Amino acid sequence: MKRYQMIVFFSIVLTIYSLVNIYLYYKGYKAIPALQNNRLLYTITFFLLAALFIVAKILESKHSSVITDILNIIGGFWLAFMLYGFLFFLLSDIILLILRIPGIIRADNILHYRKWSFIIIASTSSLLIIGGFINAIIPVAREYNITINKPAGSVKTLRIAAVSDIHLGSIIRKRSLKKMSAMIKDMKPDLVLLLGDIVDGELGPVLRGDLLQYFTWPECTDGLYAITGNHEFIGGANRTIPYIESKGIRVLKDEMVTLDGGIQLIGRIDRDSYRFYRKERMALGELMKQADTTKPVILLDHQPFHLDETAKYGIDLELSGHTHNGQMWPLNYVTSMIYELSYGYLRKGNTQFIVSSGYGLWGPRVRSGSRSEVLLINIKFTGTGNKLN
Repeated sequence: MKRYQMIVFFSIVLTIYSLVNIYLYYKGYKAIPALQNNRLLYTITFFLLAALFIVAKILESKHSSVITDILNIIGGFWLAFMLYGFLFFLLSDIILLILRIPGIIRADNILHYRKWSFIIIASTSSLLIIGGFINAIIPVAREYNITINKPAGSVKTLRIAAVSDIHLGSIIRKRSLKKMSAMIKDMKPDLVLLLGDIVDGELGPVLRGDLLQYFTWPECTDGLYAITGNHEFIGGANRTIPYIESKGIRVLKDEMVTLDGGIQLIGRIDRDSYRFYRKERMALGELMKQADTTKPVILLDHQPFHLDETAKYGIDLELSGHTHNGQMWPLNYVTSMIYELSYGYLRKGNTQFIVSSGYGLWGPRVRSGSRSEVLLINIKFTGTGNKLN
């Protein structure tokens, strides 16, 4: 990413971040008289909380420690409160405007309205965040049974365990990795695939505890492969990718490997490699020149864009992640508008697509619009049709 683009991007983000926090600050200040009587204490406390996530990221980039982990966790919860506080207070202001037109809300009762709005919004937001936290730490196994209408030699079925968006770092640490490893082991897969964003960003929190050592996988017929996500480039791909590969994980970087039965597995470099390093990834058409489309072709591409292009080249199955299915309600509705397939299964012609909501999280350790998951994909190779069972 060019310097001026980075400056523009962060300027926009910081402006929005600041405006939302100022809006929330005044909502609390106007609603609770006790805060007005202790304005200095309220102001200092509020803006410390508001700055926590940004400060944590800056400190983490310089020196990772347990303290920066704690600051990241607290700051992440504040991000969740910012989302719900902003949405609910905005709704409250719209209702207030409507009620003032017929005179239901007047100068003599507006403080009462503001106080109860604040209490209800703070309570509702807290409950959503607590529920989302509980939901986030209980991952599920999601199973898909699909058929590919192509021969794979003597291989009639293939069991794939697939995980996207682990986001290993300050928040997702060894306990989460051990849980994920146990889930994959229970699936008894033939092939394990990591669909990008293995690392959250800065590599410091990962190296501090050598976290990837806690990821273990069972002996598989077809092994373990991974691709890069956009977050592998955020923290510096020249450090992140070698660390991942040092743990015995084969990262496919615009490469194709052939598995038993002639099954072809293609892994693409994430599209954000250009944004960070000005390096174009190989065009899908060029990659497909290596493939034999009479045999099964499975594509790994972290971000589920341009599905029509995938279908055009005769690929049988694409596996992606990235979207987190919005992670927090109502952002799942936003991602469903951005992506043709934001989550789940889609078939276009003879090409099937599966997008995972991911195992880890970005920012808040809160999932109120989706579940953390590990995928089990059972593929049956036949010559009788292509369908989802």
